[in-house]
Amino acid sequence: MNPELDFEKRWRLVREVIETLVLTGLMFFIIRFAIQNFYVEGMSMEPNLHDKELILVDKWSYLFHAPARGDVIVFVAPPNPSQDYVKRIIGVPGDVITIQGTTVIVDGVTLHETYVDPRRQGNPYSSFSNRVVPPDSYFVLGDNRAGSSDSRDWGFVPRKNIIGRAALVYWPLGEDNNGFLPDVSSVFAEVHQRQSATLQSSALVTRASASARPVPLQPDQSLLALLFFPSLILGSGRQAVRKQTSRWRWKRDQGEGQRRGFGARQPAPGDVAAVGLWPDAG
Repeated sequence: MNPELDFEKRWRLVREVIETLVLTGLMFFIIRFAIQNFYVEGMSMEPNLHDKELILVDKWSYLFHAPARGDVIVFVAPPNPSQDYVKRIIGVPGDVITIQGTTVIVDGVTLHETYVDPRRQGNPYSSFSNRVVPPDSYFVLGDNRAGSSDSRDWGFVPRKNIIGRAALVYWPLGEDNNGFLPDVSSVFAEVHQRQSATLQSSALVTRASASARPVPLQPDQSLLALLFFPSLILGSGRQAVRKQTSRWRWKRDQGEGQRRGFGARQPAPGDVAAVGLWPDAG
C-alpha cells in the first residue's frame, strides 16, 4: 500500500473524530446554557404543576424578550437567596395591582384566571389597592392561591433574580399536564397599563413602606429545536423546583434577600416549595 495514501486516510479519520468531538462539545454547552432541568416539590402551583414532576426551564428566550404576564418563571427567592421559587407573573413593570380577597385587578381590569382551580382559591394575606410594580420588577402569584407564599407575602421579584421560564413538563409520563405549559395570555388581553399614569402617584404613597427592584422577559418556541437532543438535555445538570417557598439545596450568590415591605408575613397553608439541586447522574 502506498504510504502517502495510508497516511492521508488516517489523517482524514483523525480529523473527522476531532470535528465530531468539537461539534458535540459545542452542542452540549449551548444546550446547558439554553435550558435547565428541574423537579417540582410542593403544591403551590397546583393544578398546573404537580409535586415531584420534572420540568424544563427555558433560559434562552428571556435574553431576547421581556417576561410577559402569564409566564410561569423560576427565580431566586427575594426573601432568601438560598432558595428558588416557581410562580406565575401577574404584573410587569408599570402595572398597578389591586387584590381584594380573591379578586385580582391589574390596571383596572379584573382578571378571570382560568388557570386557578376554584377549589384552591383563597388569600391568607391582607388585601391591598393600587400598588405599582417598580421598574425591573415583577409581581408573581402561585396558582394555588390558598397555599402559596408569593408577592402577596414578600413583594416583587427583581429581574436579575429570574432564572428562566418553565416551558415543558416531561416526567412522569401520563400526567394530565404533560407537554408545554399552556399559553394563558388571553387572560391579560384587556390589560394595557391604561391607568398606570393616573394611579402611579397615589399608589406609590400607598406602598411607601415597600421597596423592590426587578425587570421583564417573554416566551418563545426555540426550546423545540433543543428537544432533538434529549440525551444531552438529560445529562445537563438536573435541578429541583419546589413551588411555594422553593429552596435551592445549593447556595446562590445572587439576589438581595430583602423583604419587600408588603406587611407582616402570614404563613401560607401547606407552605412547601423550593428549587434544589438534583445531582448529575453517573
